[in-house]
Amino acid sequence: MNKTRTAILALTALLLAPATSAQSLSDGGVKVGVLTDLSGVYSELSGQGSVKAAQMAAEDFMKANRAYAGKVSVIGVDHQNKADVAGNKAAEMIDRQNVDLLVDMPTSSAALAATEVARQKKTVAMVVTGATTALTNEKCNKYTFHYAYDNYMLANGTGTAVTKRGGSSWYIIYPNYAFGQDLNRQMVSAVQENGGKLAAPSDATPFPNTDFSSYLLKAQSVRPKIFGTMQAGNDLVNVVKQYNEFGLKKQGIGLGIGLLFETDVAALGQDAFSGAIATVPWFWNFDARSRQWAGRFEKAFGKKPTWAQAGVYSATLQYLSAVARAKTDNSDAVVKALEGYSFDDFFARNATIRPQDHRVLLDVQVVQVKGKSESKEAGDIYKRLNTIPAAKAFMPLSENKCRM
Repeated sequence: MNKTRTAILALTALLLAPATSAQSLSDGGVKVGVLTDLSGVYSELSGQGSVKAAQMAAEDFMKANRAYAGKVSVIGVDHQNKADVAGNKAAEMIDRQNVDLLVDMPTSSAALAATEVARQKKTVAMVVTGATTALTNEKCNKYTFHYAYDNYMLANGTGTAVTKRGGSSWYIIYPNYAFGQDLNRQMVSAVQENGGKLAAPSDATPFPNTDFSSYLLKAQSVRPKIFGTMQAGNDLVNVVKQYNEFGLKKQGIGLGIGLLFETDVAALGQDAFSGAIATVPWFWNFDARSRQWAGRFEKAFGKKPTWAQAGVYSATLQYLSAVARAKTDNSDAVVKALEGYSFDDFFARNATIRPQDHRVLLDVQVVQVKGKSESKEAGDIYKRLNTIPAAKAFMPLSENKCRM
């Protein structure tokens, strides 16, 4: 059996949830609301690509479950990376547009605001691109699930790998909002637990921001082994561009990246990031299953997917499959169908939805950015260093503060 046929059979098995009548659906259907950044710093890595991914998941689900044909719809809404806008849009989507699922939600502060509304209105929310561990700790709730990754996973993977490879001293900058504050705490902890130290206290930067020169000059002054940047999206692109312009790499100061997306590398070219280590839940050419789905997405959207967009597809499909298992889109019943559920799809490998805090556990990959000359094809960005098994990738329950 060839790899393509194997991949198709695996996808078909995932899609074939028990066939049920769709008569028990509220408003006669299921509506997925992609609450995302359509106009700002995260619009390339998420944005319209996330909307397209959710639409693909809905189409695949309806094809495989004929009782739901024409019953699933998707809308995309811009939260502008602002917590107040995200909260207001979430309420509008639920109350006026009859959305049954909120998904994606880049920007942690926006995700926290939207999921609080989801809690109040008893609506399922699956956060894919927001990173704060608060979502499965002090801000956890019955209706919110955290998909793909979080700050603990990033620090546990990257902080550990870089420190053990000689990155014994760090100077870290982070965006001054919920995501950056949390990632800085997690990264400092990971560095110190692995024998590293801070060459200088971490510094908060404005968000969004374009000028990082003062922080790069400080890095040149304190001379850490690693200049750690916890920025994301366009902010990260600006940091790395200026890191190279200031010549820090040539001065022996390595680059530690907290959160990396494929679009960040594409913006500057691989050589600007060459050698940098990151932790990701997925990448498009990881294996045959990944390639098969990525090819479908590129044909539909015109670009290769980021791991955030792939995560939105997977999260949307898992929600819809839970609706089919529950035979209703009633949120309490869907939550029950999701809790403790184990699955393995092209994105989430060896995955389980932990019932105690709704953290989706999955295998994650520690990768290193290839130089352009190392790439075998367009978009061949990452060299996989190692896999962190799902059971070890995320915060253990012994450290968890969730009380649902």
